[in-house]
Amino acid sequence: MNTSPSDRDRGTEKLNWVERRREKIRAEVERNRRGEYTVPTWVLVVALVAIVAGWLALIFLVG
Repeated sequence: MNTSPSDRDRGTEKLNWVERRREKIRAEVERNRRGEYTVPTWVLVVALVAIVAGWLALIFLVG
């Protein structure tokens, strides 16, 4: 089977993407082990919404 250059480029591109992804994951794990982790923004948003909803529930249900 004869592959065209574009097929080989796609394979190389996919391999490069996988390697870049693996390196990003390795770097993140190393940062986390050093204690440099951060809380994702979506977690902070969910916590804020829960707190505000709790306060509003207290105000309207108790008040």
